[in-house]
Amino acid sequence: MARQQPQPAQPSTGLPGPAGRDHGARIEKARDVRGTLRRLLATLRPYKWVLVVVFVLVVVSTLLDLLAPFLMGLAIDQFITAGDLAGLLHIALLMLAADLGAWLTRAGQSVVMARVSQRAMRVLRRDLFEHLQTLSLSFFDRHPHGELMSRLTNDLDAISRVLAQNVTELFSGLLTLAGILVMMFAINFWLALGSMIVFPFMMWLVGFVGQRTRGGFREYQLRIGQLNGKLEEMFSGQRVIAAFGQEASTLADFDAANEVVRRVGVHAHTYSMLIPPLMGILSNANIAVLAGLGGWMTLRGWATIGTLAAFYNYSRKFAAPLRQLGDLYNQIQSALAGAERVFEMMDEQPELTDSPDAVVLNDVAGEVVFEHVDFSYVPGMPVLKDVSLAAKPGQTIALVGPTGAGKTTMINVLSRFYDLQGGAITIDGQDIHQVQKDSLRRQLGIVLQDTFLFSQSVMENIRYGRLDATDEEVFAAARLANADQFIRRLPQGYDTELSERGSNLSQGQRQLLAIARAVLADPGILILDEATSSVDTRTEARIQEALLRLMKGRTSFVIAHRLSTIRNSDLVLVINDGRIIERGTHDELLAQRGFYHNLYMSQFKGNAT
Repeated sequence: MARQQPQPAQPSTGLPGPAGRDHGARIEKARDVRGTLRRLLATLRPYKWVLVVVFVLVVVSTLLDLLAPFLMGLAIDQFITAGDLAGLLHIALLMLAADLGAWLTRAGQSVVMARVSQRAMRVLRRDLFEHLQTLSLSFFDRHPHGELMSRLTNDLDAISRVLAQNVTELFSGLLTLAGILVMMFAINFWLALGSMIVFPFMMWLVGFVGQRTRGGFREYQLRIGQLNGKLEEMFSGQRVIAAFGQEASTLADFDAANEVVRRVGVHAHTYSMLIPPLMGILSNANIAVLAGLGGWMTLRGWATIGTLAAFYNYSRKFAAPLRQLGDLYNQIQSALAGAERVFEMMDEQPELTDSPDAVVLNDVAGEVVFEHVDFSYVPGMPVLKDVSLAAKPGQTIALVGPTGAGKTTMINVLSRFYDLQGGAITIDGQDIHQVQKDSLRRQLGIVLQDTFLFSQSVMENIRYGRLDATDEEVFAAARLANADQFIRRLPQGYDTELSERGSNLSQGQRQLLAIARAVLADPGILILDEATSSVDTRTEARIQEALLRLMKGRTSFVIAHRLSTIRNSDLVLVINDGRIIERGTHDELLAQRGFYHNLYMSQFKGNAT
């Protein structure tokens, strides 16, 4: 529904153009990292017993993996130096069995964890999407659609990767580190102590780089969401772009937004890419320390060659999980940044809620009363000012006035898309704030100027008015809406799939489908917002005929700029600057020779009646 009033201020997006000019804003870190992690892990709580099995497999695979270096050292000291081929073969078979067992258990944990994580993500996606349905329209006014789409896709994908892979890898890495330390100190205390010299530097490196990656990844994901919003806007406005020949400026606009993403992405990923090479350098330094110290101890007789070989392998294995933990740290930071954005949206509270004692509104007669209604989208900028009116059941009320006068806002507050700042609206004597929103909107049938159709069949688009309707009821609604004939001429008739927003139909055909949808819903109150303003005269006549059938016996509110379409209205309300300045029938208002008369005469010069 096209808004006629001043819009709420949009937040800075960091993109070029009217929607945002902040090109370098830094995103602050989360205030509650532990809380975010706790909520993220809570998504796995329903699968806790399956996770127990997964972690048992992780423990088994880690222990089997740690067994191989110990067996190698044992083979050198006891069998190779002694020339015992039978014992060496036995040790080799044990090593092979340990490696095979480790591989099988790792494969098992990966398969099970992938299934668990995807089930958890399905629930999280559903909960997030369900929560979005409860939020007020003002929330969507404040947030670009591309950003919301990014949270539902990019952010959830980052979370999914962490749950599917990184949780088990993190546990395995920590367990491997602990196991290696235990094995090394058990084999040779002083050699283990010497190999720990580089360990503090490794831990410092992981912490230092990690602190600088989290904020970068959070900003990177935010900028990706804003770029998606820019793309969504460009795709939706492609016809306008082509019509005005603005392809070059649009490309420049996109390039500027893309450059913001590139710059932020470089910053985020540069730090994350530092860990592997630096960890490799420190790992090699550790091997050098181990070789020097271990060689000296071997020459002194304080260690054996087998012990040195085992330590060499453990040292290599020690560096691997540290590098892995460094990579995991970055991925987890990215996922936490996404999780914060997702949970921020989950924590959004709907501004419009049903009161605890709200009742169901059923079978309305259609008496609608506005009592001294005040409303503003932005505090301090009133849009409706002391509006009062009374519509009797079955009456047709026309709302006329200049653009921005407040006509559509009256419909918005009647539908309770927004709550009032003052006054009250009643239907059949019942305050709409004391009835359940869903039941209120089921009593309202809305036909807009800009009809929205889904990328589904014609049948399903009409059935959207009442999902339990039979095919015959859909056919009957289409006939009443004068839509049946053109539908049956479509390639697959009622089963014809519509393209995005119904763009493979004409404007008039889309309007007729919208009317059929409203007929099927069978509302007690009808709202027509410029329903015929964008069609030719012949199509308008067909739509008017369908609308008259739909309006029969229903209280109807009609917004129209073509004043000729409202001559037979029971009451015409003239709205200007948020106030009703004139009211009466078409003929009465013409006779007053006031604001309405001037509007009418500006459209029909020389035809006063």
